[in-house]
Parts: sequence; structure tokens; C-alpha cells
Amino acid sequence: MSTSSAIPSVVHYEMDHEGDPSRLVYTFGGVDARESLRPGTVLDTSTLDCFAGKIRTIDDHASEVCDPRYLNPQTGPFHVEGAEPGDTLAVHFASIEPRNTFGVSTTVPLFGALTATGFTAMLHNPLPEMTWIYGIDAEARTVRYEARDSEAIYQLPLDPMHGTVGVAPALSEARSALTPGDWGGNMDTPEMRAGVTCYLRVNVEGALFSFGDGHARQGEGETCGVAVETAMDTVVVVDLIKGSGPVAWPRIESDTEIMTTGSTRPLEDAFRISHAQLVHWVAELTGLSIMDAYQFVAQTAQTPIANVVDTNYTVVAKLKKSYLPGIDPMSGVHRRLKEVGRAYLASR
Repeated sequence: MSTSSAIPSVVHYEMDHEGDPSRLVYTFGGVDARESLRPGTVLDTSTLDCFAGKIRTIDDHASEVCDPRYLNPQTGPFHVEGAEPGDTLAVHFASIEPRNTFGVSTTVPLFGALTATGFTAMLHNPLPEMTWIYGIDAEARTVRYEARDSEAIYQLPLDPMHGTVGVAPALSEARSALTPGDWGGNMDTPEMRAGVTCYLRVNVEGALFSFGDGHARQGEGETCGVAVETAMDTVVVVDLIKGSGPVAWPRIESDTEIMTTGSTRPLEDAFRISHAQLVHWVAELTGLSIMDAYQFVAQTAQTPIANVVDTNYTVVAKLKKSYLPGIDPMSGVHRRLKEVGRAYLASR
């Protein structure tokens, strides 16, 4: 590990928020790195929303103003020096803050959990395409919902997160930024908020890490397919874990919980992946046999559904650290990266 509580290095990476969307990155893998980072680097940057800023009013519809090839633009990819297959990349989100004072959500024809889709073919017409604009008050920490078909207004808690976090997949594949898998990608879990550390398996030299798809908030499952989408200003600490063997699927660690993910279809197989990974992590942390860990997880796990709308569904399995006193997940990486991020934010 290269990390200490001091700030080893800082990279400010500027995204072009008004540029040509076709010049941005919309895949994990398949493109050259935009910047190189040393392990332990603090990355201070920003991300665009999933529509690259093309939707600004209730009269804008994604099917009319967006090119479907250019959705979910990514910040990156970043080459992490020394990263090679078999390593684990650790990404700590020190800060995720809305860049704008508004966010957007939509319904999109043939997309979402409660409408006919290309996978679930029906004879009836798709649900209507509509757009909602949400006011974001970062100081009050609220998101303002305004109904379209009535005068109803509700204030919801601001809960910023990133829908996409990932690395280049194995086998030299390039995968759409709309798709989640064992490389991370478009997992769309509200658990990917400030204060957590995400662990990703390195599949190619340099890892080629990228992220984006900021959400001011999102319900579990992302039922209509679109959260409160907005651009973000984000600070992450990127580090490398060598020599301990890679994680098979993305892991997430907060101060209070350990979490594992699974992304595939059908939904029950995503559930199985996430829970199998949690069983293995508990066995790794405690020395319990797989069967004993299986029994323990069966009685303690919570299972928030991240999304049931993307090309693959994502399920998270999480377990409270307090149930396993004395554990030290990933040899304390989360704790150390959190201190680095906190020191940087205090110095700005």
C-alpha cells in the first residue's frame, strides 16, 4: 500500500461540460487513458450527467435531443501506474457534490421496470415520454420534486451518488457505459455515495478506471430507469492493492458495512452472485468455513436492489460490521483512504 494520512499527490482533471458529446467516452475499455495517476493520488474532477447536459426543460425528451450512442459519458479513463491483472483497485469517494442547481429525470419509451421493453415485449403502446426538472439546494441538502399532472411539490433529501464506477473489462472487451458487470460499470446503486470505498478487479494494465452518471438521489431499483440526473464535482482517492489476489466482483465498504455486488439477468442470478460474494468475504474475514459463513450471511444480510432496468440488473448484499467485531476489511484500506480524502478536503 502506498497510502498514508498525508496527501501524496493531487490531480485536477477538467471535464469539458459544454463540448461535443461525441468526443467523450461511453465505454469501459476500448479507449486510451486520458490521464495517468500514481497510486495514492487524490483526483479532483467533475462528471457530466447521463444526457451530457442535453435535457434542460420539461419539453426536452431524450429520444429527440440525445443520440443513443452518446449516453452515460464517463470521466476518464485513468491509467493507474503499476496496476496489472491480479491487482485490486481501491477508489474512495471523498466528496460527491452537485455541480448544478437542477437535475432531470425522464421516462423513455421501451425503458424502465414498469413498461414494455425490448426484452419484455408487449402489444400495448409504451408509457408516454415525459421529463421532470428537480431543483437542487446543496445548502439545504434537498431535492425539490414537482409533479407534472398536479400542483404537488415535495422536498426530498439530497443523496448524491455515482451510477457508473468501473475499470476496463477482461479479454480486451469494450462494454457500453449503460451496462454493469464484474468490471463495475453502470451498477446504479445508491450505496456508491460519498464516504465509501469501491474495490475493483484490475483486468488490464493500468486498470483504465472511469466513472460518471451522477445522481442527486435515486430510489433503490431505479424503477423508471432514470434517477435525478445531474453533473457532479467529485473528489476520489485512487490506490492500488497488490499481492492479495483480486476481488471477483466489485466490493463496497462504508464506515459501518461491507457490501458485495452482482450484475446479470435474471434478477435472481444477480442476487446469487452478490450473496455468494458476501459469503466468501465473510469467510475471508473470519476464518469461518464456507458453510458456516453461508449460514451467518443468511441470518444477517440486507439486500438492496440497485437497478432492475439496465441491460444487466444489479443487486447489492450488505452486512453490518458490528456483527463481526474485530474484522479489518481489505487490511484497513478504507480507513486510510478516508483520512487522505479528509485531509485534502480540509486543505482546499
